[in-house]
Amino acid sequence: MFRFEEPSYLYLLLLIPLLTAGYFYATFLKKKAIRRFGDPELLATLMPDVSSFRPHVKMVILLFVTGLMVLLLARPQFGSKLETVKRKGVEVMIALDVSNSMLAQDVQPSRLVKSKRLIAQLVDKMENDKVGMIVFAGDAFTQLPITSDYISAKMFLDAINPGMITKQGTAIGAALDLANKSFTPQEGVGRAIVLITDGENHEGGAEEAAEAAAKKGIQVNVLGVGSPDGAPIPVEGTNDYRRDREGNPIVTQLNEAMCQQLAKAGNGIYVRVDNSNAAQKAITQEIDKMAKADVETQVYTDFNEQFQAVAWCILVLLLIEMLILERQNPLFKHIHLFGNIGEKKA
Repeated sequence: MFRFEEPSYLYLLLLIPLLTAGYFYATFLKKKAIRRFGDPELLATLMPDVSSFRPHVKMVILLFVTGLMVLLLARPQFGSKLETVKRKGVEVMIALDVSNSMLAQDVQPSRLVKSKRLIAQLVDKMENDKVGMIVFAGDAFTQLPITSDYISAKMFLDAINPGMITKQGTAIGAALDLANKSFTPQEGVGRAIVLITDGENHEGGAEEAAEAAAKKGIQVNVLGVGSPDGAPIPVEGTNDYRRDREGNPIVTQLNEAMCQQLAKAGNGIYVRVDNSNAAQKAITQEIDKMAKADVETQVYTDFNEQFQAVAWCILVLLLIEMLILERQNPLFKHIHLFGNIGEKKA
């Protein structure tokens, strides 16, 4: 694989056409100045050793040198390969509720935004662990397969919004079943599911799914987002709230009892998410207690710098440019290697 470590420097290649245009303009002015002194052909016979071709060759070489120096600044690299490395870590699948009730603002700035920030902080604390993400409302699907690529994890996290799933509801059981199937087959590694939800519109099967996970040695930790008192659900892009058939604002409440039952069934912990960072700290500490095993990860090895070859080319071209004189060398006056090709002889 070939790449440039600093590709922004490649914009400097735009200097080459500017330098070329400047050179041709300077040549035009030079010829114009010569015409003031007399007939150019007559003047050429008075300066038989002056080559009109060699300055062009020298300029072409300098343009090549300029281009190579830009490539040198861009740091060409080549020769990386994919390797499998082993690190001590755990596997964590995050199941995030994206139903419309997560837009409620009893947790600031909203339940969903607070949850996404919590996940981002959790990912930032990871070093050698693997993480995956599942989103669910009335259905559940995998947003990010389990990976150690934390940059991709945060990119996928930013893209999460309630519009991803049209079917409304809170299919916690389906999300837990999908999470159970999303871990790697590697043995001996600690595994946990982090369920983030307000627990509304529970559709059944969740407690059984949590128990099934616990039997497989997978810990189910539940983060309840919201308040038991509840809050209305804003309509995005407006100052209004979602309303029932009678026109009354729909109030969504945290189903804390159900969340606690799920955590108990999954041999995990339950933490309520509020406007502090207490939930993030609690879940991070719980994950740190888990048994860490060798987690195989595929990573790219370091790229090999290729500046040496470019630097040698620059050095050779500069030496050639220095050796090419604008006047013909008397020792090689009969050898037309660089000069007088296509020139008119006196």
